[in-house]
Amino acid sequence: MIAHGFAPATHARPVARTRLLVVRVASRTFAEAPRDEIVRLLRPGDVVVVNDAATLPASIFGVSARGESLEVRLLSPPDASSECDAVVLGEGDWRTPTERRAPPPSLAPGEAITIAGASATVLRATAARRVRLRFERPRDASIADLYRAGKPVQYAHISAPLPLWDVQNVYAGEPWAAEMPSAGRILDFAELDALRKRGVVVARVTHGAGLSSIGDASLDASLPWAERYRIPVDTAEAVAGGRRVVAVGTSVVRALESSALGGGGVVRAEDAITDLRIDARHRLRVVSGLLTGTHDPTSSHADLVSAFVPRDLLSEASAFAASRGFLGHELGDSCLILPE
Repeated sequence: MIAHGFAPATHARPVARTRLLVVRVASRTFAEAPRDEIVRLLRPGDVVVVNDAATLPASIFGVSARGESLEVRLLSPPDASSECDAVVLGEGDWRTPTERRAPPPSLAPGEAITIAGASATVLRATAARRVRLRFERPRDASIADLYRAGKPVQYAHISAPLPLWDVQNVYAGEPWAAEMPSAGRILDFAELDALRKRGVVVARVTHGAGLSSIGDASLDASLPWAERYRIPVDTAEAVAGGRRVVAVGTSVVRALESSALGGGGVVRAEDAITDLRIDARHRLRVVSGLLTGTHDPTSSHADLVSAFVPRDLLSEASAFAASRGFLGHELGDSCLILPE
C-alpha cells in the first residue's frame, strides 16, 4: 500500500497488535478492522497463497583484497556451484540509510574478497554495485559460513538490530528470500488454522523475494529484478477453476501472474525465473485480492498495488490509515484489498 505520512515501524511489532486496513474496490470503501477479521472477510472456497521462502542472513561484512571495508547483500543463496548474485555497499552499517552509504570499492572480475571469514571471487561486476560471486568453499560449507557470520538485512528506521528469527514467517521453508516476505507476518498459526476451518484453502509458492533498496537511484528504479519462483502442483490445481485468489504479498502476485502470462492464463506447476513488472496497466489473470503492507509511493511495491486498486482510492485509504496512526515499512501494519 502507498505510504502517506506513515511513521515507520521501529521494531518488529507483535503480530497480535498488527492493525488492518480493509479496502473494498467495487464499493470504493475502506475501514480499519481487527487483525483477526481477516478470517471473516475471506469466504469458504477462497484460495490464500503465501510465499513460504525463508529469509536469508543476506547481509555480510568483509574486505576487498586492498583492505577496503564493504558489505555484501546476497540476492539469493549460493547455488550448486557456490555462485550467487549480490549487491555491494561501501563502508558503514545499517544505521545509515542505503542512499547515504559510502560508495563501494571498485571490484574487477577475478578479484578476491573476504566475506564471512571466507574467500570469494568476483566473476562479474558492474559500475552500479551488482556483482556475481563464487565462494571458494563448497555450497553447503558456504551456506554454513553465511549463517555463522551473516545477518538479515537491517533497516535504518529500526531502533535495534533485527535477529534472524524476527524476519521469518511461521510457515517459512527454504531460505530463498534476500528480505522477508513481510506481508505474511500477520498470519500466525492460529490465524492459518482459523482460515482452514472456515473452508479457505491455504496454498504456497516459494519466491526469492529480492532487495527493496540498493541505495543507488538508477538501480532502485529498476527494481524488482529477476527472481526465482517455484509453484507446486497442489497450488497450481488450487488456483484453477475460478476460485477467488488472494495473494499474501507482492512476490506471490509476481509468481502467479508470471506463470499465467506464460501459460495462456493458466498457472502451471513450475520452477522458473520472472522479470515481470506489474503496475496499473497489467491485467490480472489469476489474483484478485491482496494482503500487503505499507510501502513508499515511489517503490515497485506501490506500482504493483495499483493493478488492484485505483490510485486515487488508494491515496484516500492511505491518508485515512496514516491519520489513524498506522505504521509503515516492512514491519508495519497491513492492508487487505478485496475486489468487492
